[in-house]
Parts: sequence; structure tokens; C-alpha cells
Amino acid sequence: MGPWGLPLLVATLAGCLFPARGCVICDPKVREALNPLEADYLPGHLEANHQKKVMEKIKQAVEDFKDLPIDEDSYMGVVDEATLEKASWSLLKDMKRITDSDAKAFCPNKCGLMLQPLIWCSTCQKQVHACRKSKNCGEREVKVHQMEDMILDCELNWHKISQGLTDYSFYRVWKNNSETLVSRGKEPILTKTMVRPKDAGTYRCELGSIQSSPATIIYFHVTVLPKRIQEEIPSPNTETQDETALGEVAVDLPHITVEPQTPKPE
Repeated sequence: MGPWGLPLLVATLAGCLFPARGCVICDPKVREALNPLEADYLPGHLEANHQKKVMEKIKQAVEDFKDLPIDEDSYMGVVDEATLEKASWSLLKDMKRITDSDAKAFCPNKCGLMLQPLIWCSTCQKQVHACRKSKNCGEREVKVHQMEDMILDCELNWHKISQGLTDYSFYRVWKNNSETLVSRGKEPILTKTMVRPKDAGTYRCELGSIQSSPATIIYFHVTVLPKRIQEEIPSPNTETQDETALGEVAVDLPHITVEPQTPKPE
């Protein structure tokens, strides 16, 4: 998150915590809750050079709640224990809801160019903000067996919410660094069926944008492994010598000797 995100985050926190009027800073549970916010939550949502400034604003906002009356007839600067407990509970509940959501609304892309619509607080007008980070989104190792399908997935989780994106282009990169276009279109996945050893190598995916620079570049290093060996399993109904077919029962019969009979004299 860049400097444009500071007012957005502070306003979100302050707006959500607005019901917590009164001397909530006097509750030890509130002071303890600010520690993980500073140590765990902000590092994952702000650049390091902005974290201290935002935390100072949040602490000041919580401090300033003491100047707000609980209601029209209440006296500013003092609060009874029951009201403090209620106000603190409301504050802690909203803080937990914010941190548990793990929302990264402002420029959630860790790489690439994201065109995000934002509302400028000064004018209340919606404009598109370019979240510019390294356009190289890394390299991936892909292993596939010969005669099976190769699947290269170029989609990142923020692509669907970004504006101004165009086509996914997949290129085959050769050893001399020349490239051959394999496919281009709206689909973020390249599928090649029944791959052969010649399909091994490097592929590059580039997601275009309406601006001059691409939104995302990902490299895939494909290794084609030998064809899987499939063992032939004999059918259970096949008889082999000295074996009894499935479903038959071997029965030992008694040995019977038949002697020739002499005809009786008449």
C-alpha cells in the first residue's frame, strides 16, 4: 500500500470504531489490542515506511474519543465503569472484525500492474489508480509425464478485479531467446495435450493491459518426464495352471475302484 492508502486505512479504522466514544483508552484491554494491530496486522497491509505514521494516527484517534460525549447529557472527560466496559467491548469487537477479515483492499497485487477503481475522498469521484509493482511475477517449475496434458495457469487472484486488462499471450521461448506465439485470448490457461519430449522448455505468459506496459509476466519451465509405466494386472477370472477359477470350490472326492463282475450261472 502506498501513501494514497494511508487516509483510506485510517478512515476505515476510525469509521468502524466510531461507536466507541468515551475514555476507552483507559481500559487495559484496549491498549493491549493496539499492540498486535501494530506488530501483526499493519506489516501485512502497509509498506514499512508508512506503518509508524498510520499507527500514530490510530492511537491519536483512540485518544481523541475521550473528547466525545456518550450522549447529549453526558459530561465530557469522565465515564462510569459500566459505560466504559460497553464502549470498550464495542471498540474491541470492531477491531477484531477488521483484523480477522484480512482485507487488502488497496492495491492487493504483490506484483504486476493492477488498475484499481478508487474513490477520492477529496472529490468523492471514482478514478482508476495504477498499482505499479514489478511486472515480473516469478517463475514456475512444471513437470508432466510424456503423453499427458500440460497445463500452464497464468491467472493471479487480483486479475478478475482489475480494470483495463486485455489478453493472455503464451509464448514458447527458445534457447536463443527468440519467441514463438503459442496462443492468445481471454483464457488464462494454456493446455497442451499428449506432450512429447520436444515440448519441454521455457514458456512465457504475458497479460496485456490498456496501458503501454503489460500487467503480468510469468515464466514456466516445463520438464517432460518419461511415460508412466502401467503394470498389467491379470483379470481375476483368468485361470492359470494349478489354480482354481474364482467362484469354484475344490472338493476332494473318495477314490472308488470298480471291479468287473462275473455273470451268475443260470
